[in-house]
Amino acid sequence: MAKDNIKEITEKLEQGVKDVFTSGRYTEYLKFMGKFTNYSFNNIMLILMQKPDASLVAGYKAWQTKFKRQVRKGEKGITILAPCSHKVVVGEDDDGNDIEKCWTSFRAVKVFDVSQTDGEELPTGFVDVLTGEVEHYDDLLEKLRGISPVNVDFEDIENGANGYFNSADKRIAVKRGMSQQQTIKTLVHEISHAMLHDKDGGEEKEADRNTREVQAESVAYTVCSMLGLDTSDYSFGYVAGWSSGKDVKELTASMEVIRKTAKLIVDGLAA
Repeated sequence: MAKDNIKEITEKLEQGVKDVFTSGRYTEYLKFMGKFTNYSFNNIMLILMQKPDASLVAGYKAWQTKFKRQVRKGEKGITILAPCSHKVVVGEDDDGNDIEKCWTSFRAVKVFDVSQTDGEELPTGFVDVLTGEVEHYDDLLEKLRGISPVNVDFEDIENGANGYFNSADKRIAVKRGMSQQQTIKTLVHEISHAMLHDKDGGEEKEADRNTREVQAESVAYTVCSMLGLDTSDYSFGYVAGWSSGKDVKELTASMEVIRKTAKLIVDGLAA
């Protein structure tokens, strides 16, 4: 695999990701996300403890008024703590101005995840699920399983993820029932995590979550491109979603890691 070819592919990836930030679809998604409350760390932990698969959370009336959606009958709310501000006048200063005492208390309120509601469609961000078949799919799948440094299982994943790498158990899970293209792309993504981010020796194990996801998806895009599969509809939006800004610093700082890992995987497929 020619180094110049990898360079051309990763440069196309970088430009494609930057283009996502200037698209109308991205602007629409930002406006949509801006309607959600920013929850405190403690409330995020409360949400995850009660509903680990929660993704977008809002109050009962907010779902009705902001999103034209209705919480389904019988759904159990997620309890969080809402701050309440208090203020009383406790006296006057020498100039006759009121002296106020202010404090904050908290009360329990209920919120609901989007999965507990029905109604108008919500913007899905800027990631399109891949469709279509892959030539010599079964052979390619087996070769990728052989390249993977950990075991690969196919299973039903209910939390919306297409796959995951479990560093503690040393295994990869890929969602059963996806299209061939989505399956191959997802498996390469998770193999990249296993190669780069394993807690017991991955060279990029200290990278933050954003950088890890950008690296894995960028490797997947590059490998799939070398195999003749165009995953740009998914990969450009995915990388943009995990980038911290339009300068895509996680991507530009990881280019050599991405190229090296992609070459390792493709060379393994060719062996």
